[in-house]
Amino acid sequence: MDVDFDGYAVGGVSVGEPEEEMMQAVESAEPFLPEDKPRYAMGLGTPPQLLEMIAHGMDMFDCVLPTRLARNGTAFTAAGTVNLKNAEFTLDKNPIEQHCACPACREFSRGYIRHLTKAEEILGLRLITLHNLHFYLNLMNRAHNEIESGTFDQFRKAFVAEYKTRDAVTVE
Repeated sequence: MDVDFDGYAVGGVSVGEPEEEMMQAVESAEPFLPEDKPRYAMGLGTPPQLLEMIAHGMDMFDCVLPTRLARNGTAFTAAGTVNLKNAEFTLDKNPIEQHCACPACREFSRGYIRHLTKAEEILGLRLITLHNLHFYLNLMNRAHNEIESGTFDQFRKAFVAEYKTRDAVTVE
């Protein structure tokens, strides 16, 4: 690079094209980005996408997905997304995700959060937002620890393989 910026960004790669094309854009830009400078992937993505971006040398991300989906009643879990507006959660006394330490999972059940969202109480959407942000933060902390221990590739492959979309996610 002729200009010595403090960091470099890859952007405009998540604007409706198929995921394969998005990954190709990042892969083609990656060799041109200095390794000793922070790399920023703009406007990405799902939990598996974030791990794939890390595998391609990206250091930072921004994404509206955790909060946008929360506003539509959808929570992220290790197994995929869960739409808490679905009737199946009406009497569910479990937390959004077992073993999650976020305030929503510690204090509230899926059934109660579903009730709040269906009643259009803003608390329901706030609780899902807290959970989603907690989930993303934990995922990034785990990725960091796996990188430090030299086991990131195994972790990434296992996570991506096991991650399923429980409900079709539509982002408006």
